[in-house]
Amino acid sequence: MVSPQQKTVAARLSRLAGGLRAARSQQPVFIMAVLLLVLGFFLIYPILLMVVLSFNVAPHIFLEAEWGLDNWRIPFEDPRVFQAVANSFLIWGATVGLSFPIATLISWVLARTNIPFSHSLEFLFWISYLMPGISVVLAWIFLLDPHLGYLNTLVEFLPFVEQGPFNIFSVPGIVWAGLMTNGISTKVMLMTPAFRNMDQTLEEAARVAGASTISTMFRVTLPLMVSPMALVFALQLVRVFQSFEIEQLLGVPFGFFVYSTLIFDFARQEAPQYAPAMVLGLMTIFIIVLIVPLQRWILQRRRYTTITGHFRPGLIDLGRARYPLFLTFGTLLFLLTIGPGIVLLAGSFMVRAGFWFQPLITTHHWEGVLTDARFLGAVKNTLVLAVTAAVLSPILFSLIAYILVRTRWAGRSVLDFIIWGSAVVPGMLSGLGLLMVVLGTPVIGMLYGTVWILIIIVVLQGNTTGVNISKAAIVQVGFDMEEAARVSGAGWLGTYFRIWVPLLAPTLVLLSTMNFVMAAGATSSLILLVSFDNQTLSILALLLTEDGKREAASIVGLAIIVVTTGMALIARHYGLQFGVSHHH
Repeated sequence: MVSPQQKTVAARLSRLAGGLRAARSQQPVFIMAVLLLVLGFFLIYPILLMVVLSFNVAPHIFLEAEWGLDNWRIPFEDPRVFQAVANSFLIWGATVGLSFPIATLISWVLARTNIPFSHSLEFLFWISYLMPGISVVLAWIFLLDPHLGYLNTLVEFLPFVEQGPFNIFSVPGIVWAGLMTNGISTKVMLMTPAFRNMDQTLEEAARVAGASTISTMFRVTLPLMVSPMALVFALQLVRVFQSFEIEQLLGVPFGFFVYSTLIFDFARQEAPQYAPAMVLGLMTIFIIVLIVPLQRWILQRRRYTTITGHFRPGLIDLGRARYPLFLTFGTLLFLLTIGPGIVLLAGSFMVRAGFWFQPLITTHHWEGVLTDARFLGAVKNTLVLAVTAAVLSPILFSLIAYILVRTRWAGRSVLDFIIWGSAVVPGMLSGLGLLMVVLGTPVIGMLYGTVWILIIIVVLQGNTTGVNISKAAIVQVGFDMEEAARVSGAGWLGTYFRIWVPLLAPTLVLLSTMNFVMAAGATSSLILLVSFDNQTLSILALLLTEDGKREAASIVGLAIIVVTTGMALIARHYGLQFGVSHHH
């Protein structure tokens, strides 16, 4: 017989179990609400705030309100605005127009021919992708400065040559710097695997019909590669307004502004002109909104099948041509990777880079930089930002991907819209929007100039790419392992950390490496929110170069190379040891 005390205990346990079930049922609502509020506040709200503030014509937009359309007349009164937008398309078009055929040829040779050490060459293009853009640009300034550039100085030693022919501070110089940073390497990384997955029998049929290797490439291989090539082009299409540091260092000195550098010029004047900066930013959003349908049209065009059930891989014999091509690719990779490091190292030890007079060598610049509190703080901030992004971003992105793919929670479509919507916002515009939020929100205003607002930015940047890479990995895994964990009593969060994290380890390592490199080299998204005391290495190198302290900037550039490439290679070597093992 059950005693009253036992009945009371049973009733309490039943109420407790019901409360736990109710709490667990409310957990998805709480998590989704937090995600939507946080991501919406930092990714979407800044753009909406700029839309509102762009109609505030008061002198102090954060202290008073006076509504009107005067701010939107600025683009028609300042010729620099439309010129900057046109210049952005000019630089993007020239860079893509040159890099695309070069990268296509390189990808075809690496994937479809018997060039020596093809996989090693492909890996070196990955290394060039990891090279910080600011460091590479600095190296080419040392080489191609019209007055002090090493190459110009050497040419001037020739008879009948009074002045060197090269000038990095020009439109061709900007395009060249874009090619030497990641204009070529990114496309090679994306297209080489697609070329490698093509069936050799399709090319053999053309050669049996009498076509040469070159003819086969143009009449068979490239038409069949239209789909992956169009995909790469579409991905590059929304990057029209993404570049900043190259144009800031090379274009501003001769009055050449693009979208991002003009916004920076408006916002960093002694009396900041936020109204024209916001209007210019919103104008580009409208342009990008027009570009996105074109991008989606390219992506949704019909696919060209290159792998069938009769797939047979194979390589084209280049004969003697493979050695000149190997030498050419090796020279290009030297210019993309080792060369910039050597140039920066040499410049850091010169009394004045470009002056070949005694005394020539000094360690004064190294002593000055290594004892500079600003440099030491920049090293600390860069490591804090990069490591935090490398740890938190993969977890956050994979969790969001898991929610979007594996759950039926209410609000998933809104969450997906926020992730995709943030992809079209260029880094400079994102930084300007967050600056408006920080300056216009009293509580968050305390974060201005601190490392905390920078951490938020670097953790969230690249969210569209990170979430979609995670989604692609998650959909490859069946439901049975997850269901087994649920049957054993694990909640969705426990299932994620105990099942999904080990399964996604290689993908998480990839995301961690990507976010480490992006955070360490970020400039446009951070530069409007840093203070004198809280800078990163990339921003410090940019500011030192603008101040004419190139020798000190070269040391900072070397530090960025060591931090980014060193940690990325360590992560690649050790990180892939985790995850699912294929060995017994």
